[in-house]
Order: sequence, then C-alpha cells, then structure tokens
Amino acid sequence: MMTALTSPKNAKAKGRRVIPGFHFTLFFTLFYLLLIVLVPLGGLFIKTATLSWSQFWEVVLAPRVLASFRVTFSSALIASLINIVFGLITAWVLVRYQFPFKKLVDAFIDLPFALPTAVAGITLTSLLAPNGWVGQLLVPLEIKAAYSQPGIIIALTFIGLPFVVRSVQPVLEALSKDTEEAAESLGASRGQVFFRVILPEILPAVLTGFTLAFARTVGEYGSVIFISGNMPMQTEIIPLLIVSKLEQYDYTGATAIATVMLVVSFVLLLVSNILQARAAKRLGAL
Repeated sequence: MMTALTSPKNAKAKGRRVIPGFHFTLFFTLFYLLLIVLVPLGGLFIKTATLSWSQFWEVVLAPRVLASFRVTFSSALIASLINIVFGLITAWVLVRYQFPFKKLVDAFIDLPFALPTAVAGITLTSLLAPNGWVGQLLVPLEIKAAYSQPGIIIALTFIGLPFVVRSVQPVLEALSKDTEEAAESLGASRGQVFFRVILPEILPAVLTGFTLAFARTVGEYGSVIFISGNMPMQTEIIPLLIVSKLEQYDYTGATAIATVMLVVSFVLLLVSNILQARAAKRLGAL
C-alpha cells in the first residue's frame, strides 16, 4: 500500500513552489536589477565617456579633488574601524547582560536609520561647535571638533554604528556558551576565550558590519556638510564637491568624479567581501 508520504498527490504537492518557478523569478530579478541599478550606473559611465582620457585625468587628479578623496575615504575608514570596536562592545552588552531600559537602549541603536541625516548634522554641529555644550568644554583643551575632520569622523561614526551592531547582534545571540564554558574549565583566560573561541565565530559578521558601515558612510552627505565646514582642500567631502559641480552645470566633471568614487568603493567592498567569505569558509572548516 502506498503511504501518504509517497502518494502521487503528496509528491505533486512537494514539487510545488511557494512563488513561481526559477525562470520567472530569475527574469524578474534581472529586470529589477537592470532597472534600479544597472541603468543609472550605465548612464553614469556613458556620460563620463564623453570626456577624453586627458580630460578625465585632468578632472579627477585636480588637487582639490584629490584632497576631497583623501578626506572622504580616510574619514569613512576611521569611522568604520571605530564602529567595529564600539559596535561589537554594544552588541555584546545588549546580548549578554540584563539592565533597566534595555529595550529602550536597543531601540536607540536604530535611531540613525530613522533620523534624517540633516537633522543629525545640525544636532552634532550645535553640540560640538565652539559655543556648543560639548564644544565649549573642548576649547580650553585646544580641541576642535566641529568644522574639522574629527567632526566628520564623529558624524560618520554616528551614521555607521547601527550596521555593525545589527550585523553582530544576531550572531552573538545564536552563539552557544557551552564552548566558552568548556574553554574556561580547561584554564583559558578571558582574553584567550574571546580571541580563540568567540572572535572566529563572529568574524564574518564583523566584516559584514564593517563593509556595510563603510559603504554607507563613504557616500554620506546630509550629516557631514553642516559639521565639516566645507573648506576646500581641508574638510570638503566628495559628495559635496559633486553637488557643487552639478550646481555649476559641470555634469561631465561631476560624473567623472562619481565614477572614480564608484570604482574605488566597489574595489574596497569586493576585497572586504572576499575576506569575509574566506573567514566564513575557514570557520566552516574548523
């Protein structure tokens, strides 16, 4: 007698899919990707291609542009590295400890997602300016937070923190404590437990958070233009320089700079993703 598990009716039901089959979903995916991503990027490259090679390099190697690249990428990199440390600590506290108003603190982590970036920029500027609540305390120490690169880094750290916390937090929640307890019972110190037991488990998530934070902050505009001071050759960021060129109707110059920024960002993200994949593969082989 044919059981219910092997009946033709159940076999037919087992072959069904919740959504339409492979060909339709693949077509929809490629069409959506083409419409949302590839067409705008293609337009960017096509507009840049109207420049000759000499004109292109003249635009992107201008001293003001190079200075803006340095400020943008160095600030985003430093902010993302800071978020790796403090984002990991924040995720650890939220997962491993119980304290009053924990859910409220957890909700505050997502505030940069919901808060308009211009509002964040104005708030940070009012706090860190020389006459602000925090800035006036830094003046006697001769520390300039607002209208300087440190101010840019602070703004980008604020924007990028949720990406690291939300990437690491679910991995820590799923991480079993049995291995940690076994390592401690064998005489391992707290440092050894963290670096040899916990860190290898969460490393792919940490790299994911770093990648997302860097990708987000490298193109940040709203929160930075208020606190940076926008001084050419010193605190001017690439997004602001692109907007300035668009306001001057220099569309080819703007697209040339945007193309370089896109390529550099893509290469950095590709390297980060490769490192993340290798870390996950190494973890799976253990």
